[in-house]
Amino acid sequence: MTSESPFETGDHRVVPLKRFDELSIGEIFRAPSRTITDANFAAFQTVSLDNHPIHYDVEYCKALGHPAPLAHGLQVLAFTAAGAGLFPHVIGEALIGFIEVNAKFLKPVYPGDTLYPALTIAELTPQRTTGIVGMHATVHNQKRELVLDGTHRYLMKLGKV
Repeated sequence: MTSESPFETGDHRVVPLKRFDELSIGEIFRAPSRTITDANFAAFQTVSLDNHPIHYDVEYCKALGHPAPLAHGLQVLAFTAAGAGLFPHVIGEALIGFIEVNAKFLKPVYPGDTLYPALTIAELTPQRTTGIVGMHATVHNQKRELVLDGTHRYLMKLGKV
């Protein structure tokens, strides 16, 4: 068996690469929806070492008027990780790093909620050899409620893809 063209690892990219100057304000990078489960809560509690009963004690939560434990804010923020979507695939090796994050937690997230994260390009700031990509981060739940609103900033190389 012969091949007509030589094998190239770059031919196996998920999406075509873009340079900084090919990105657009308003471009949206959605991550797949995920239903958060009790197992996700337990795993995050193990990693975070946060043992506040609001995150795992059903009766404590009911006494406070919640139907179930609340997700950790940082757990909900983790759903906005750029790597869960296509953005890092689009910019490839031009990505230098994740340099800033902030978030407002607007509504509680409970086990069984389905989360819909998205990152929208809101800022493109070219510098001498690098550029900053500012992203508006949102997470909605299955009721179409905005549960998280925030920003991410990424540093990337300018120039060739």
